[in-house]
Amino acid sequence: MGWNGLFGSKSERVSTPWKHLNGPDQLDGIVTDSTTRPQLIFKHSTRCSISSMALERFEREWDSAAACDIWLLDLLQHRDISNAIAQRTGVMHQSPQAILLVGGDAVYDASHSAISAREVMDRSVR
Repeated sequence: MGWNGLFGSKSERVSTPWKHLNGPDQLDGIVTDSTTRPQLIFKHSTRCSISSMALERFEREWDSAAACDIWLLDLLQHRDISNAIAQRTGVMHQSPQAILLVGGDAVYDASHSAISAREVMDRSVR
């Protein structure tokens, strides 16, 4: 079952093509891949209702045809990866948080209710 199943039935929303960020070695690949295709990292705390609401809103807004890969990071299991992301991007850790990488750089970051799938999609167009 994907994240969608945890926060509502699949009939309520379109499936979001999450890739799961669960190993520190994946971060190098994500940064490298951002030179050819935008990469979004969504930091999510599975025990936080605000994080769950931000994730649900993002999924409702997301267009699966967007020119962006989207990665979901479970903060409770992988805080070390979150710390590595903050160090690598210079974006201070928050939860929930979305960081868009283009060309190896963070070109968008937002947290809590400011996270906008539409904004990510707009900035992902090259």
